[in-house]
Amino acid sequence: MNTGTPAIEGLLRELAPRIVGPLVRRYGAFDLCEDAAQEALLAAATQWPVDGVPDQPLNWLITVASRRRIELLRSEAARRKREESVAAAEPADPAPAPQTDDTLTLLFLCCHPALTPPSQIALTLRAVGGLTTAEIARAFLVPEATIGQRISRAKASIKAGGATFRMPPPDELGPRLAAVLHVLYLIFNEGYTASSGESLHRVELSTEAIRLTRQLHEQLPAEGEVSGLLALMLLTDARRPARTAPSGALVPLPEQDRSRWHRASITEGTELITRTLRTAPIGPYQLQAAIAAVHAEALDPADTDWRQILVLYELLETLSPGPIVTLNRIVAVAMVHGPRTGLDRLDQAVEDPALANHYRTTAVRAHLLELAGDTEAARTAYEQAARQTQSFPERQYLTARAAAL
Repeated sequence: MNTGTPAIEGLLRELAPRIVGPLVRRYGAFDLCEDAAQEALLAAATQWPVDGVPDQPLNWLITVASRRRIELLRSEAARRKREESVAAAEPADPAPAPQTDDTLTLLFLCCHPALTPPSQIALTLRAVGGLTTAEIARAFLVPEATIGQRISRAKASIKAGGATFRMPPPDELGPRLAAVLHVLYLIFNEGYTASSGESLHRVELSTEAIRLTRQLHEQLPAEGEVSGLLALMLLTDARRPARTAPSGALVPLPEQDRSRWHRASITEGTELITRTLRTAPIGPYQLQAAIAAVHAEALDPADTDWRQILVLYELLETLSPGPIVTLNRIVAVAMVHGPRTGLDRLDQAVEDPALANHYRTTAVRAHLLELAGDTEAARTAYEQAARQTQSFPERQYLTARAAAL
């Protein structure tokens, strides 16, 4: 979305989810309403930098989207020879923008269980985040047509499944909220450490994930895992300014200039996770946030409380086991009990096919071999990990580590 000014771009991002809800409530058919909302956002992106932001920007967007929705309804009705019903459906004057915030309902709809995770991500970024199809495609380094197809299939699946624009019933709320959090987590991770390409970060994605999670937290402040995810994002993103050298090369955590970490985000994230752990049932996002908070507390890498981190990873592996959690726990084991113990645990872990040929497994092995003083084996492992990764900054870093040994 090329809006002309950052202020207008931010305003449109904020208002995007508040356009679709009123349209769906009035006219039904999420797919057509979402198309109409996107056209209204594009119209605003073109007109507002020239004409100025209207006094009631949300009303302006809903009015424009309503007119476009009616045009789509007319076209659809014409094909079915129902012009009279369409004329009766047209309002003389679109209703004022409602005060209700539909962000949460829209998030649940975009993360409908009938959709695949890639479709959930694409639809969330477009309908809730207000990103255009082209922006999403650029962020994930895939053709625009691919993202367009994902969004089209997602909307068709929602329509075919008869999903309605309402909050899930209480018995479905837990699993659906878990899906929403997972989508936001995936969006953030792709922004914080891009899975491929020449840039380590895709700031637009991590920023958008934080913004949407903050909105979710405002509406569900008592949900411990929502708070935990927001705290995790804040504490993790606080390290972003120190993660790359001026050349764009990756700087690992122990070598980062911690004076460059964003202290306001660390303070907010630490206070949030401390409060949440006292008041809510513990969950995986809270444990990850607690680990990030322990790292943030250490002004010098040597002061890191690795024993506490190891305990937290052991709890996390019990609650939410997974290959990356296993790798991180092994690093913590090595920092507490020595690199040889970590290597022994790694040899056991690679029996899991998900870890056997993953570049992160090879990179951890290289790091532990280096700590153990086995320079030649570490160099070989770093070179192998560099060949395995699709991320240019990570390949550059791993190659440099090999060359330095």
